[in-house]
Amino acid sequence: MAIYMLIIAGISYYARRSSSSSAGFTGGGKAFPAAMIGFLLMSEFIGTSATIGTAQSAYEFGISAAWNVIALALGFLLFSLLLAKKFRQLGKNTISEALAACYGDRTRIAVSLIMISALLIVAVAIYAAGGAVLHELLDIDRGLATVVVGVLGTLYVMIGGMRSVVYSNVLHAIMKIGTVGLLAYVGVHRSGGFSGMQAALPADAFSVSGVGWGQVFAWLIAGVGAIFATQYVIQAVVTVPDPAKAQVAGIWAAAMLIPFGILAAIVGMASSILYPDIESIDALPVLAVDMNPFATGLVMCGLVGAILGSIAALILGSATLMLRDFYQPYFNQGGDDRRNVVFLRTATMVAGVAPIALALFASDVLSVTFLAKALRASLAVLVVLMFFKPSFGSRTGAFVSILITVPMTIGWFLAGDPFMDNSYIAILTPILVMTLAHLVSRNPADKAADVFGHPAEPEVAASRTT
Repeated sequence: MAIYMLIIAGISYYARRSSSSSAGFTGGGKAFPAAMIGFLLMSEFIGTSATIGTAQSAYEFGISAAWNVIALALGFLLFSLLLAKKFRQLGKNTISEALAACYGDRTRIAVSLIMISALLIVAVAIYAAGGAVLHELLDIDRGLATVVVGVLGTLYVMIGGMRSVVYSNVLHAIMKIGTVGLLAYVGVHRSGGFSGMQAALPADAFSVSGVGWGQVFAWLIAGVGAIFATQYVIQAVVTVPDPAKAQVAGIWAAAMLIPFGILAAIVGMASSILYPDIESIDALPVLAVDMNPFATGLVMCGLVGAILGSIAALILGSATLMLRDFYQPYFNQGGDDRRNVVFLRTATMVAGVAPIALALFASDVLSVTFLAKALRASLAVLVVLMFFKPSFGSRTGAFVSILITVPMTIGWFLAGDPFMDNSYIAILTPILVMTLAHLVSRNPADKAADVFGHPAEPEVAASRTT
């Protein structure tokens, strides 16, 4: 484990020179191959919250928990086919800048706030899951383990910026797939093979709809929507040399996610047989420590890689949004890049440390992560309209849809998701608001811009007329 951490530290130290400018810190300072970005995208979405959370859900419901990750694979396939080229052609480094090109500056600020909040919510879940991992593997206090995860993840990004994130995530992705594969093999073998698992588990544990089709479709909506409108996905896609390779990067990510989801679910199912009396969140960590010490060390490397890989993307994405949408426009209008770099490192520290306190109280990591996906899915509606039907709705409709969707989605989640999952609320609310805006809006200045055509009217004109 120490050797693995030294390798990661070496990568960050090697990449530190690329982070001496704000463009290098947020973009890596160069174009990266499509396969490397594919590893990055896969690794970003498969953190400890997805790894531990999928095993946790499989411990309770069976193989159908794999849909949580398979939904991400389907999301990347659709993203590659529909949006990857368009985002690369647009060339915007943040999701807020992309949507602002269509819907104006008010929407840019609202999108930035919701995206930062969603990313930090995911960070809470990853810290909580990472704390659970280190608690089991190192036999230390869970709170202390959570703090260690947060501090290590933050330092990792502050040193090397985007380039260190890309390089190290290739290693993280390989280690994560190998780790889950090893755990699945050990779990199945100790359970008496697949025939032994079938004899020990109820039949519905092997049903593809064991968690319920409503939950499966909710995962699909949240997963696809999150990929369509997540800051670090767009930030990564823009770093590839051309639009065609941006498409290939998404396909690479999808190809690695499907087997990962199935293997993680098998781990949870095997743990439910071998350790029937543990808490479900410990399904994967308990199996990891119940092996040969060398094998446990390899698993620990993969799980810590999962922690650092996802945390790096979340922190970097949040810091980039803070820089582009708040610091540069209001506090550094002169464009002093040295000040930008200082702010990026400060914002990285804040974004990395702030979620630690909430992570100490998080337990159901999959639900917390799922809420963050639902919040991002609400923005996916605007992304799809921006590229394929910019004339539908209006600038005001886009802005109002965000203001309404966020509290409704969070409120629905806190109320226990009555009648339907919160992801349906996150998708349906902006669709209804934009439809209403399309029907009632008669102001030409309030129309959205065609991002690949003629520019829209100035935002000030739209605001004054409204």
